[in-house]
Amino acid sequence: MPVFSYLIKDNAGSRREGELRADSLDSAMQKLAANNQIIVNLQEVDTSWDFIGPFIDELNLSLERLKNRIPLSSLVFFTRQLATMYSAGLTLERSISGLAVEEKHRRFKKVLLNVSENIRKGLSLSESMKKHPGVFNNLYIALTKAGEVSGNLNEIMIQLAIYLENLDDVRRKVRSAMTYPIFMVVFLFAMMAGMFIWIIPQFTDVYAQLGADLPAATQTMVAISEWVSFHFGTILLSVFGFTFSIWLLSKTQRGGLIIDTIKLNSPVFGPLVEQSILNKFSKTAGILIAAGVPVIDSMKLMKKIVENRVYEVAVMEATEYIRDGFNISTALRRTERFPSILLQLTATGEETGELASLLDNAADYYYKQVNALVERMTTLIEPLLILMVGLVIAVMVIVTYLPVFYLGSALQEGL
Repeated sequence: MPVFSYLIKDNAGSRREGELRADSLDSAMQKLAANNQIIVNLQEVDTSWDFIGPFIDELNLSLERLKNRIPLSSLVFFTRQLATMYSAGLTLERSISGLAVEEKHRRFKKVLLNVSENIRKGLSLSESMKKHPGVFNNLYIALTKAGEVSGNLNEIMIQLAIYLENLDDVRRKVRSAMTYPIFMVVFLFAMMAGMFIWIIPQFTDVYAQLGADLPAATQTMVAISEWVSFHFGTILLSVFGFTFSIWLLSKTQRGGLIIDTIKLNSPVFGPLVEQSILNKFSKTAGILIAAGVPVIDSMKLMKKIVENRVYEVAVMEATEYIRDGFNISTALRRTERFPSILLQLTATGEETGELASLLDNAADYYYKQVNALVERMTTLIEPLLILMVGLVIAVMVIVTYLPVFYLGSALQEGL
């Protein structure tokens, strides 16, 4: 029986969404309309495997980005220089051609020459950039188009360069906070694998020649070593298969939603991930609104920028509320996803007419929160990880050398 997703309103104006099973679309409409409910949206849910389409799109985009991988520093420098040259009176085609000549990165140089050639053929800057999605993302193209329409392209480019620098800084801080714990955990497992596969078997041969009874702890570790050595290939294949399955699951709508929910709810990294998302959301919203991009179009862009399915759903819900006539702060509040600080600043900005400025203040607040969390995690996690690694190494060394303490009796039994 087909499954239909619905969004309805009751007589009081409250919205509710969910799924139901019905024989047909007409049958689903009759069930929902039976209680005098207003149907806002009703569509059939594709219950088949939904990762094929998104997987292919994501793969194509990843290949395009890999083929045209450009350092963010080069993109920031190009953006700032283009704003300066364009504001000085040079044409876009001449400005980009000049920057392409001086560009050291070969792939980026090729892209800039192609953009310049398309402008010469009559395309706009945003249309020319749109042909290179691996280099210029949706936000970059949208802001460029807004600058073209409003006539303040140079100011938009300067804001965009500042935004990219801020984004790169936040990403670097988040990655630095996560890289060290991940490295330590990988190092710990690699060290344990080396102990179980190469080192402990050598001691096992010595113990066997002595013919002595081993302590229970050493016997357990020897048994684990034998099992790991025998099944090492299977373990590696299982880890690879599990990782690939998780990655494949993340490309589906529901799987990605589950994984992103786990990320946000994780006790250590969850707050850091959420603060970085809120920083990106606030900064992007402030730039788009200041650039004069319509609110609905801005929300559609922010849905792609947050890079988290939980917040994507929240932004989609907020977009529908805005379509129904609610202001931005009320729409965000109704999703029950955004924190009170962001909601208060958004409401104040709407009342005072300084929404873009206050959203930028919110972005600065969350940027400071990211910095504070990174420092706190670095201060607390590094000693704990070092202690954990040292403890594991100490236990394995003690258990491995434990029979040596009984070497005298072992030699007597061997003789």
